[in-house]
Amino acid sequence: MQDSQTSETTQKAIEETIVSGILSARIRPGTRLSENQLATLFGVSRTRVREAMMRLETRGIVHVSPRRGWFVVEPSAEEAIAVYEARRVIEAGLLRSMRVLTGAGREALDAHLNEEKSAMTAGDRQRLTYLMGDFHIRIAELSGNAIIVDILRDLTARTILISMLYQSEFHAAQSHDGHCRIFQAMQASDFGRAAELAVEHLDEVEMGLDLTARPDPLSELRSSLSLPPRSVSSTIGPKKP
Repeated sequence: MQDSQTSETTQKAIEETIVSGILSARIRPGTRLSENQLATLFGVSRTRVREAMMRLETRGIVHVSPRRGWFVVEPSAEEAIAVYEARRVIEAGLLRSMRVLTGAGREALDAHLNEEKSAMTAGDRQRLTYLMGDFHIRIAELSGNAIIVDILRDLTARTILISMLYQSEFHAAQSHDGHCRIFQAMQASDFGRAAELAVEHLDEVEMGLDLTARPDPLSELRSSLSLPPRSVSSTIGPKKP
């Protein structure tokens, strides 16, 4: 029984480590996740790693390629649209269902927004990427509904993968302002307005995506060799005569 519990704990640790790496933009779309390397890092068998990967696959975080292994997903344009639609439905519904913002909740969100400001001042984009996604997860945590938190955490991870593929510019100040407006409405106990602002905020972020761009299959090698990113013109193919 104890061995079973230990195995499940290790599997969850593998899953959450990978999801956390995505949320903080340390793990990029298309990254290969080696069963052997993960087994060595976590001190478990490949079977345990494979079980964790299979659970991540059901969560839409990774996929398996026959004879090549496990890879972090590279969401298509259609999947990106679906993810944002799901987030609008869930986040707006969550905010409309709220009745009060507790003192502890107010302090947590206020502290979080101050962290966003500090990261912007420092120009720490990786930290900002994590904080921008984590703001929405923190609101979900205020509901006390673990299922909603898990769903939104996975959707946020997929949103960050989408941003790394399709977002040409990082509008941190715009996102921060959107978060501040949502927080202000919550402080005023106007959760209907907070829901509307959450939808507007997600609309703004989605509008900043270039869903006509195609993922660069050589991005990981390009980064390793310190070569410049592929130009926008090369993402849309050669011009027709």
